[in-house]
Amino acid sequence: MIRYLLPLAFLTSSLMADEAATPVAQIKVKKDFQVELLYTVPKAEQGSWVSMCLDDKGRLIASDQYGPLYRITPPALGGSSSETKIEKMDLPIGAAQGMAFVKGAIYLQVNGDEYQGRGLYKVSDSNGDDLFDKVELLRGYTERAGEHGPHYVVPGPDGESIYVIVGNQTPLTEYTKNRVPAVWQEDILLPRIYGRGFMKDALAPRGWVAKVSLDGKEWELITTGFRNEYGAAFNHEGDLFTFDADMEWDMSLPWYRPTRVCQVLSGSEFGWRNGSAKWPVRWEDSVPPVKDIGPGSPTGTQFGYGAKFPAKYQEAFFINDWSYGKMYAVHLRPDGAGYAADFEEFISAQPLPLTDLLINPKDGAMYFAIGGRKTQSALYRVTYAGSESTAPQPMKLEGEVKTLHELRRSLEQFHGKQDPQALATAWPYLGHGDRLIRNAARIAIEHQPVASWKDQALGEKEPRAALTALMGLIRHGAKEDQGAVITALDKIPLEGLDLLGQTTLLRNYTLAFLRLGEPTMEQKKNTIARFAPLFPHKDIGFSQDLCEMLVYLGDGSVVAKAVPLVNSAPTQEEQIGYAKTLRLAKAGWTPALREEFFKWFQRAATYTGGASFGLFIEDIKRDSLASLTEEEKAALKPILEAKPEAKGPTFAAKPLSYVKNWTVADLEKVLNVGLEGGRNFENGRNSFGAIGCYACHRFNFEGGAVGPDLTSVSGKFGPKDLLESIIEPSKEISDQYGSMDFKMKDGSLVVGRIMNLKEDTLMVNINMMDPNANQSLKRGDIASIEPSKTSMMPAGLVNMLSEDDILDLLAYLLSKGDPGHAYFRTK
Repeated sequence: MIRYLLPLAFLTSSLMADEAATPVAQIKVKKDFQVELLYTVPKAEQGSWVSMCLDDKGRLIASDQYGPLYRITPPALGGSSSETKIEKMDLPIGAAQGMAFVKGAIYLQVNGDEYQGRGLYKVSDSNGDDLFDKVELLRGYTERAGEHGPHYVVPGPDGESIYVIVGNQTPLTEYTKNRVPAVWQEDILLPRIYGRGFMKDALAPRGWVAKVSLDGKEWELITTGFRNEYGAAFNHEGDLFTFDADMEWDMSLPWYRPTRVCQVLSGSEFGWRNGSAKWPVRWEDSVPPVKDIGPGSPTGTQFGYGAKFPAKYQEAFFINDWSYGKMYAVHLRPDGAGYAADFEEFISAQPLPLTDLLINPKDGAMYFAIGGRKTQSALYRVTYAGSESTAPQPMKLEGEVKTLHELRRSLEQFHGKQDPQALATAWPYLGHGDRLIRNAARIAIEHQPVASWKDQALGEKEPRAALTALMGLIRHGAKEDQGAVITALDKIPLEGLDLLGQTTLLRNYTLAFLRLGEPTMEQKKNTIARFAPLFPHKDIGFSQDLCEMLVYLGDGSVVAKAVPLVNSAPTQEEQIGYAKTLRLAKAGWTPALREEFFKWFQRAATYTGGASFGLFIEDIKRDSLASLTEEEKAALKPILEAKPEAKGPTFAAKPLSYVKNWTVADLEKVLNVGLEGGRNFENGRNSFGAIGCYACHRFNFEGGAVGPDLTSVSGKFGPKDLLESIIEPSKEISDQYGSMDFKMKDGSLVVGRIMNLKEDTLMVNINMMDPNANQSLKRGDIASIEPSKTSMMPAGLVNMLSEDDILDLLAYLLSKGDPGHAYFRTK
């Protein structure tokens, strides 16, 4: 059948009011950049566009989420948007959430039941007439994928392959090669809780990336363990980056992971697990992200290569957040064998449901689309109009980081294959000071026959190398190896290890007991003796791991140590973490400890979080009650039946009282002297929790996510500026976290931030301290949307603190949570 393009009449001038795209005047963009609205998609006829790619003539190809493909010829720079040419591609394919144009063909991932169903397809022009006419299914996917299935297609740097990005609702497909050792398990010590149970049965390996030959016959698994990574792009060095999703229902829980930029590292595991079982970044059998971003809904990504932008933005990794309407510019920099990053808001508006973006090297402009979930769709163009040079200045690897990157890549060459040189090459790097080097070396060794390196792992004397080698052996060993492995772990001295080393040692015991066999009574006794003196630990993450292990081993002392932490910890996340573990503790309970523990549930009932939050608390309570005898339940009846007070969350066990209506002038004169040293770290952290900061703000991997992450606040504010932002939050409101005034046609006003969209409905959060405080607004009922002049952060929070409390709080924030900082040293 001959396929052809159907020219479409331009409908933008006759669109109904409710089909208006977000006006350019409402879109904020970085200084000296300009945004043009090129085309407003008529929803009834052309749907809502979610993915794009660029052909070799500089034309865009876009896909409706539930419908066909369109080819777009943009006007020349400076031309009129009315010159935008839209052509429907008359093909039996569409509903693509990712597309790439490679060697004259379109490779696309269909995510739905439309057309021929979910899978990777190739669309080509069989006779060279510039009309696509051939559709081939290269690989079908199983199970219903929804919005967590096949996403981006990325051209490989070699020009002979593509990389497919697949979310956690699509099971791993068959592969011909595998860089990831195929020994994946859930690897959690204690039974998880599920809350609302979303995708409860989706077990590892999920959230994966594969390299595919252009004929679709060769599939090589590259990495696994993402939640719902959507977009991805390669940098100049050939390193692949993606933007992974959070689970917003987990907000304000200790296992919440914000959206994050990740380097897609060869053979690696990123540790996404369902329910409360997500792996923290401190576990070395996974790899950490490059940068946590915050709550959001990741969609398209792209490097700025080819744009006529200043060099900083040509090198930026642009990432789209669909729900919050923000495009971020992520500025990567080499860091060891990997990368570190900072990010800034590049484009934003409310609403602005960003789907995809691309750079057109033909005109040097960025193009981005909005739409998705049948919302109003449109196409925009971004150009630079400033005076700064737009000459390319590619990031270069130099010096030590170049050496480390080359070393990592040389080790990755052994991933996915057996090679007689692998052991001799990789073994010396198992104890390397760079985590990514250790990871690459371990994976290289794991791909070799276990018998060829088991004895060497058991006999390794250098502690750091032994930890890495034994982790590999535990993952691949047999049940009969359990005794020898535990003996080898027992020989590694704790006192010679740093915090990450101690964490890895504990993780190895966990993996050994899970994979190789439960501990003997003697092993239980020895392991308790080794780790019980370390609990509680000043590092919260390690302390939580210790608590889990001690409860698992049946240590009789852990309950008496942990129950007070449930009540005294300054964050609800820390409290919940301990409570989740104690729910399964059998030994060490007394009537007094039971009372103290169950009283906590009254306070926890006032806490707020994501959609699963309350159900997770109920899960913890249910399991805790299951361990009680009938007599214990009867004795605890008054506590169990007590109703929580109807008030906001109180994280401190002891309520605070009013001190003073503080002003900046009250404290300005003591700032310099007060921060010269001798501050109290614990009081600063406790004050941060006591006045509710953790409810909205993340700091050092703790706290909520609806407000700015304050971990790096010291790089942006001095003591006075920080104090001013706390006492007078509405004086200067961040665009990134500011709220909007929704003026309704009935005269009412709604103040909040858009959290989600569907068709013609906006979901607006009206209370930063409660992620579930959402109000639905119909677009047709809204008269206008404008930035609010009032911060969602309440004033007067520090009025419950003393002068010393406030100074300790400032020191805690400005030190980035480092108890060894000069602020806390004795004068």
